[in-house]
Amino acid sequence: MSKTVADEFSSQTIALLTVSDTRTEATDKSGDYLRHALQAAGHRLRDKQILPDYKYRIRARVSQWIADPEIRIIIITGGTGFTDRDITPEAVQPLLDRDIPGFGELFRQVSVAEIGVSSLQSRALAGVANGSLIFCLPGSVNACRTAWEKILEPQLDIRHRPCNFVELFPKIRQEQ
Repeated sequence: MSKTVADEFSSQTIALLTVSDTRTEATDKSGDYLRHALQAAGHRLRDKQILPDYKYRIRARVSQWIADPEIRIIIITGGTGFTDRDITPEAVQPLLDRDIPGFGELFRQVSVAEIGVSSLQSRALAGVANGSLIFCLPGSVNACRTAWEKILEPQLDIRHRPCNFVELFPKIRQEQ
């Protein structure tokens, strides 16, 4: 049997942002989990940063990554709750060319098994900007693990069938 492109893993370049007023490199357990998980899956980490819950600093950093043609995926953890300081969705939404509404819906659905109706308190979201996929996750390690293991890892693997985000990259980039 001959190999096809879909038979071979395609490593993606990912940027990772933790949004928190209190976390440091020493205490960023969610960011550390995602860094290890994406690298263990075979992806490349291009940049990892921690920023406070400040809308315009988040937008500036994410905008720089969106403009980088090598960064295909941006994962943001933190700031998706309902407190006054949770502004990640408001910071990121205006940057998106297109929403991926099913991501937030699916994240909340798979979270129900773990945290019950508290999953309603997540404003997880995803979208596309300049051909880069952007995923905004809650800040807890458990939420990041759920998102990675049940949604992101399979969708960022070109071998996942019947479809995945990676196989869409050429088309996403052409449309921009």
